[in-house]
Amino acid sequence: MASATGIPDQNPDSLLGRGEEEPLLGRPGDAKQEDGKPLWANLWIGTGVVAQAGIWILAAIVWGAIFSHDLIFFSAHPLLNSAGLLLATQAALILQPTHTPDQKRHGTYIHAILHLLSIGSLLAGLIVIERNKLGHGGNLQSPHAILGLVTYILFLLQALVGFTQYFTPKLYGGVENAKKVYKYHRASGYVILTAGLVTVAAATQTTYNQETLGIQLWAVIVASVVTLAGLLPRIKKQKLGL
Repeated sequence: MASATGIPDQNPDSLLGRGEEEPLLGRPGDAKQEDGKPLWANLWIGTGVVAQAGIWILAAIVWGAIFSHDLIFFSAHPLLNSAGLLLATQAALILQPTHTPDQKRHGTYIHAILHLLSIGSLLAGLIVIERNKLGHGGNLQSPHAILGLVTYILFLLQALVGFTQYFTPKLYGGVENAKKVYKYHRASGYVILTAGLVTVAAATQTTYNQETLGIQLWAVIVASVVTLAGLLPRIKKQKLGL
């Protein structure tokens, strides 16, 4: 039975029966959309506010460094990529707490729209860096470049699989077969987002950052850890098939 706060009472019986809705860390109410609450509240409930702090701080670090220097064509690359990661984080946060069929359906639509915007931003960032390389030469010459290419590919594949699973399940042999892939899609999403954060950290070691922007590696690491500290505890074990 729920208390006035909407969080289930903590008694032995409820503890035994809550496994499907329980996040990896914390109580079910820490990351569960309440009936009647707007979908947008999912962006900050529970530890979501911690994830928001982390990803917005990371974006502010990048944007602050870019706009404190003269803008060049290349400036769009870090701006677009950080915006893509920001949107991808929002896409995960909006869907995590949903648990009823209606909530999941509405959450999935917004999740898809946010990821569409995220992929568009990331692809634009890729175009900028490729166009910049045509004028300056060089290709895959740093860990950041290699990680970046791999992350771009993973984001595109993730979006493709996620879209086809939900909107064109016939490609998987039907709805039931498509649903079997959901847990892998969810798990890989967290891995890919982490890869994106690692790619930003690797960018601090590039010549352009060290000679011009001056973004500190420790600052990116702290912001990334805070983001994951808010995002990962809201994962529901049942959605990962655990």
